[in-house]
Amino acid sequence: MTTEPLIEVHDDAAALATAVAGELLVRIADAQSAGRVPAVVLTGGSIADAVHAEVARLGTSGEVDWSRVALWWGDERYVAAGSEDRNAGQARAAFIDALGVPAEHVHEVPSSDDVASAEEAAERYAAELAEHGADGFEVLMLGVGPDGHVASLFPGFDELEEQERAVVAVHDSPKPPPDRVTLTFPTLGRARSTWFLVSGEAKADAVARALSPATTTPAETPASVPRGQVETTWFLDRPAASHL
Repeated sequence: MTTEPLIEVHDDAAALATAVAGELLVRIADAQSAGRVPAVVLTGGSIADAVHAEVARLGTSGEVDWSRVALWWGDERYVAAGSEDRNAGQARAAFIDALGVPAEHVHEVPSSDDVASAEEAAERYAAELAEHGADGFEVLMLGVGPDGHVASLFPGFDELEEQERAVVAVHDSPKPPPDRVTLTFPTLGRARSTWFLVSGEAKADAVARALSPATTTPAETPASVPRGQVETTWFLDRPAASHL
């Protein structure tokens, strides 16, 4: 049963990133102590980059066994494997390779080098989720766009209505690149803990709308929908929280 969202406000993006990274390491270690192999869903963007850098800095303490962590992504750009637009490439460069997460535990969305279409990438990722991610996610991290989108679920797009498929292709994204692959709302709902990571005043209005769901709709503000099964936390810096 989900609870009301928690809100943490930090002085700036750097403090936010340090707090999120520290909490993530604690959650992973706690899950491993309980006998679970925690599945963590990563996000992309500038605040994610900062979080990943802090995970790399703090994650060598020995508290986390990086051979017993599974990594997924909430969405991915359908581009070449080596493209700088790939969320997976961003995370690999920042911490995955340095900390030694086994290749078989890093579940990337297929790239345009691997499959012929975003639809095929979505189908393959859904199959991988069914095989390796059936138990759900320990922590799901999501960024929020100024328009209120999460993952690649954009305001007004048909993919917001999807209830059957775990993963879908998205075309004509309002921000480049245009072709993407995203988890759907039902799949995002399979996380024990859902964390929103939001930095900057440009996103303050979207944050305020998402945290007041009675004043908006999922079609207008997709970020108002995802909730963790146990916990939902919004990690904000002061500019992002300025409209609350």
